[in-house]
Amino acid sequence: MTSSTSVQSLPRVSDSWSFVYVESARVERQEYGIHIVSEQGVVRPPIAQFLVLMLGPGSSMTQAAATLLAERGCSVVWCGEAGVRFYGHASAETSYAVLAEAQALAWASPSMRTQVAQHMYRMRFAHDHLDATTTIDQLRGLEGTQMRTYYARLAREHGMAWSGRSTHDDVLADAPLQQAINVANSCLYGVCHAAIVAVGLNPALGFMHRGNQRSFVFDVADLYKADVVLPLAFAAAAAGERNLAQRVRRACRDAFRTQRLLERIVPDMYALMRQPRPVVHYHDYADQGGSEVSE
Repeated sequence: MTSSTSVQSLPRVSDSWSFVYVESARVERQEYGIHIVSEQGVVRPPIAQFLVLMLGPGSSMTQAAATLLAERGCSVVWCGEAGVRFYGHASAETSYAVLAEAQALAWASPSMRTQVAQHMYRMRFAHDHLDATTTIDQLRGLEGTQMRTYYARLAREHGMAWSGRSTHDDVLADAPLQQAINVANSCLYGVCHAAIVAVGLNPALGFMHRGNQRSFVFDVADLYKADVVLPLAFAAAAAGERNLAQRVRRACRDAFRTQRLLERIVPDMYALMRQPRPVVHYHDYADQGGSEVSE
């Protein structure tokens, strides 16, 4: 057996995407595989079957393990708990660039850029009729109207005052709620950023958003705000101000795990780029249950 894998023999993204999340553990190399060592025991995952390793808090990795993962075409992402923060990544050794090329082509063409933006809007507001001639500026206006209505409804449901959305949460009467929303959004940006770089897309090439290094991160995150993180933010704020940011982060972390959000994000991004949806698996070794652990 050789110590490296040729580009041609790397697992195809169209076949499957497997995200492996690790925290409070040490990733080590043993011969042609890796071990994940924690207080619970030792896990020996089949590295040929996953393409992204997410290292959460308290994790470390040996240089030998990092070298092997690079040779096997596995991306490494450094993140917060369950991906609620994105700190950096190491790209895999692969020449597969179909997705990145599709994104660049769509972004560079005004007509295709509008079509992708319309697709994102329909994913979020399927009930709203959208004309094929609707421009991106018009989409932004429609989105603003929809979200103002949604924020107001959530506020009524939780019996809270609402003065409109603002990131300057220190000057509003509903500042704790604004803070909760900001924290929830930040958590969502983290997991979306990790998914974007893991599959080789460019986080700066956005469609609804432009002019920021995370424009596409904001685009993708918007697809899940209303049904994943915003209800958590309102519920946390309604429960009181004590440890608000911490409670929101933990609620988002748990939701990302239980809803297996990464298994939704990656296929949705492929669909936006008009590529076949891949099979995605998310393995969380921070909550491994014991069946996959060997002493």
